[in-house]
Amino acid sequence: MGLEVLIASRGEHSLVTEVHAGIHVNLEDIPAAVDRISKEARRQPFAGILGSDDSTVELAATIARQLQLPHNPPAAARISRRKDLARAHLALAGCPVPLHCLVDLSKPLDRQLNGLPFPCVIKPLAMSASRGVIRANNKTEFIEACNRIKNIIAESSDDFEKTHVLVEDYIDGIEVAYEGYLQEGLLNTIALFDKPDPLEGPYFEESIYITPSNLGDETQKKIKERVQQACAAYGLNTGPIHAELRIDKQDAWLLELASRTIGGNCARTLDSHNEFNLEELTVSLAIGQNVEMKAPENNRGVMMIPIKQGGILRRVEGLSAASRTPCIDNISINVREGHELIPLPEGNQYAGYIFASAGDPCADDSGDNKSGNKKYNQVLMALREAHAKLNFVTAPLIAKARVI
Repeated sequence: MGLEVLIASRGEHSLVTEVHAGIHVNLEDIPAAVDRISKEARRQPFAGILGSDDSTVELAATIARQLQLPHNPPAAARISRRKDLARAHLALAGCPVPLHCLVDLSKPLDRQLNGLPFPCVIKPLAMSASRGVIRANNKTEFIEACNRIKNIIAESSDDFEKTHVLVEDYIDGIEVAYEGYLQEGLLNTIALFDKPDPLEGPYFEESIYITPSNLGDETQKKIKERVQQACAAYGLNTGPIHAELRIDKQDAWLLELASRTIGGNCARTLDSHNEFNLEELTVSLAIGQNVEMKAPENNRGVMMIPIKQGGILRRVEGLSAASRTPCIDNISINVREGHELIPLPEGNQYAGYIFASAGDPCADDSGDNKSGNKKYNQVLMALREAHAKLNFVTAPLIAKARVI
């Protein structure tokens, strides 16, 4: 796009120093980070500011506001990354939200049980990729889950996020992921992903995404309506939007809405060869350019390879056979040999990604998509078949002996 890039991170040198310059900032100290980056902007003005993930969207919005660049209100960006604040603003705006409350982990849990819905889902306030999200069916499971999550969120730099969790009523329904973008407050759809695998807990490890969705037009319209309402409730007006929703007989329930793109390598399912891609769209929005993007029309899917067995990765078997599975486009293994694999709910990454695609979405079908889109099903079967051929060989993690 002809743009120079400066990466502001915890390290002085960027991860790609041979291509891009880098500066050191304290991501937890927003005033100091704003001051540091503003000084850099006076030396060489910026065309736009981008946050790379949930933890930096508020900082990016704050800097962009100060430099009078395209941005969301910093308060809106903060709401989008804090599940408790998001729930409160959705309720105030009249959006459908499940019964929910905050639980203080620093106080006795047995005194906070009255009125809790069961089954319920306990969530950290500011983590992504389902990390720390646990379903509890009764009081015993609730206390066990809270104690487990307490260890997971102990690393948080925010005292409130370190001591509180969100508890909400479990919604029994199908789950989808919505990808879109805002321009001047108007929501534009890029893709709606079905999640064909049931996500019933106790942990909510996402696996397969397939687009276009098999859901009916009215349901898809309701999903977009709920995402647009949530954007307005948060105060978001520009940039990428990624949302997760559950659909039951009553409504489309927003689980979360983030002011960023879809995580990990899942964005590769939206690539259109040499045409516009999601990253270019995001940069264009950040520098104030008008954009238009539509997802590819053929059926595409991705599997976020789940980590089933913890330990030190020794090798991945069956990769060649899995890659030869019909409809499989690519398999990317993210974890290198010798690195530790950590399953959910403690883990925060996937072992890798499997990508598949098949033809025009409705070329071989007649009637309602719900009756069975053949290409859709080919993608789904290909992902499962390829995954079944992979074997992640691990070795136990040996605890360090204590020396006295």
